[in-house]
Amino acid sequence: MINTNLYNYIDVLDKAADAAYIRNDVLANNIANDSTPNYKRQDVQFESILQASLAGDGTLAERIEEVNMNLDDLNSFIYTDHSSLAYRLDGNNVDIDQEEAYLAENQIRYQALIDQMTQEFGRYKTVLSTS
Repeated sequence: MINTNLYNYIDVLDKAADAAYIRNDVLANNIANDSTPNYKRQDVQFESILQASLAGDGTLAERIEEVNMNLDDLNSFIYTDHSSLAYRLDGNNVDIDQEEAYLAENQIRYQALIDQMTQEFGRYKTVLSTS
C-alpha cells in the first residue's frame, strides 16, 4: 500500500488483483479435486465486499479515498459453496465445465486489473516526465 492519495485507485486495484489471484488458486484446486469424493467446491468473495465499500454518496474519487482509509478491512475470503449440496452420487459438487468457465473469466479479470494498474502508472509517468 502506498501512503499518498495519488495512488488511491492503484491501492484498490491492487486489492482486487490480490483477490483475483487467490480465486485463481481456489478454482484450480476445485478443478484438481473434480474426482475427489465428498469434496465441496470453494470460491472467493471480494466483489460484493468492494461494492459495499464503494456504496454511498459523493464522487468515485471521494469514495475510493474513503475505502483507502480502511484498506486493511477490504479483504477477500474463501468460502465453501453449497457445502451441504451435491448433485453427484460421490458427494462432490464440482462441475468441471463451470469451474473452467469461472477460471477463464477470473483470468481475464486479473489481466484487466493488472492492465488498469499499468495504465495508471503510465499516466503518472507521463505527468512526471512532462513537468
